[in-house]
Formats: sequence, structure tokens, C-alpha cells
Amino acid sequence: MKSNFLPVVSQNYMSQILRVLPTAMLIALPLYSHALPSDANQPIKLLADKATYSERTGVTSYSGNVIITQGTLKLTADDITVNLSQQRSINSAVATGRPATMQQVITQEKGLAKGQANKIDYNAVSGIITLTGNAKLVQNGASFAGNVIRYSLKAGDVEATAGGNQRVELVLPPNNSTNQSSIR
Repeated sequence: MKSNFLPVVSQNYMSQILRVLPTAMLIALPLYSHALPSDANQPIKLLADKATYSERTGVTSYSGNVIITQGTLKLTADDITVNLSQQRSINSAVATGRPATMQQVITQEKGLAKGQANKIDYNAVSGIITLTGNAKLVQNGASFAGNVIRYSLKAGDVEATAGGNQRVELVLPPNNSTNQSSIR
């Protein structure tokens, strides 16, 4: 959808924005920190209307109001396919829905991170969650939106990519400290 309200931006103004953008991204990155390490040591609970499991491949499919929890990590979707390791721990999971959702407490200080998209890929080995299709990630008052968002639970890195006519959107909350200064 094309907006008729986009301002005409001069090249000088655009170069100022491009100089400030890396600083804004550096401010946003600390908001996305490591997930609670105790989550990986918690039991995995899976709920669904239907479940199938192949012992030969280690693939489990769930459909109908699916909920997976492990510690503070929670995935919900219409359908989820889980790949299990030989030790029966989750290697990866693919969740689809309208939307599929995920949430996890990052740290006690940073609180709960919430994401939603048409498809969520969770790689438990790398700790990367990829949200695809109308993706949104919110934590501690800041939000990312785009077609694809890659979120590293281990490193705290976030990468948002636009798609089609959709642009990436980053919203940062105002700094509430008494030592505020504006970016110029």
C-alpha cells in the first residue's frame, strides 16, 4: 500500500538520517539480550488437538491450537513441526498460523520479548528465531516490524528485512533518564 503522506526528503537530510541510524541501532541492541539460561534445562510441554510422531525421522507434527512451552519460552500456532535430536530434545521447530506467536523472558531486568508472524522458525541449536510474513517483535517498549525478523536469543542481535511494499519499522521508547539529550 503506497502512502500519499510521505515527505519529500532532501539529500542533505537523508545523509543526516544515515549518520544517525547506526547510533539508533546501537541503542536498540542492548534491549535484546540473552534469554534466561535456565530455560534450556526446563521440561518441554506440548499441547495440540492432533499429534503425529515418526521415531525413524524424529519429526513430530502438531495441529490445532498448538502450544509449546519450555521454561519461559512459549510458541503458539495453528500447526507446528518439531525436529527432535537422538536425545529427544528440540533441534528446530516451524510454527505457522494467523499469526503464530512466541514469547520469552530475556532477563529479569529486560522482561518479556514477544513476537508474531505468519511463520516462526526456531533453531534451538543456534538460538535463532526467524519470524516471516507480517513479522513483529516487541520488548521493553521497543518494537521491530518487517517482512522477516531474525532474532538471536543467545547474542541478542535483531535483523529486520523489508519485503514487497513493506518497509522495516523500528520504534524506540524515549529515554526516561534525567540526562536526556537529543540526537542532532
